Amino acid sequence: MVRLQLSIKAELENVTDLEPATEDFEYFFQVKCNSCNEVHPKFVSLNRKEEYEVSGSKGSKAHFVWRCGLCKRESSAKFETGLIKSYTSQNAQFEPLLVIECRGLEFVGFDPRGVWKCVGMTGLKFPEVDLAEGDEWMDYDEKAALPVRISDISSEWKRAP
Repeated sequence: MVRLQLSIKAELENVTDLEPATEDFEYFFQVKCNSCNEVHPKFVSLNRKEEYEVSGSKGSKAHFVWRCGLCKRESSAKFETGLIKSYTSQNAQFEPLLVIECRGLEFVGFDPRGVWKCVGMTGLKFPEVDLAEGDEWMDYDEKAALPVRISDISSEWKRAP
């Protein structure tokens, strides 16, 4: 078992507290088999609300159960509870977003597509930040009379402390 931490960084202009919009947010990760080191060619999706039985275990469940297409080994992953954090950096520094416990696999990529939320500098909430069209979003904070923007989102996976 390995615990992996996903950290993200982004350019935030006049906004803060970037985070997934809902509890059932679909995360898209690229997965690698630890047995044969094959990287799956497509991104896979996981969400915190769906759980699946892990075969061969005594009732154990995971948020993601995957069988490698090359070596056929079954692996699983599970979100650690309560560790989803908001991204707040105004200096485009990496900050932890979540931690996942992995068995037999590792995640090696992250696609931020989906609906996120953030808060403007005046406290105005932006509940539907759609990053489906890439890694950039723009709007206007009428209270502050300022443009708001999120761009240049990147990520990194590391072993969790």
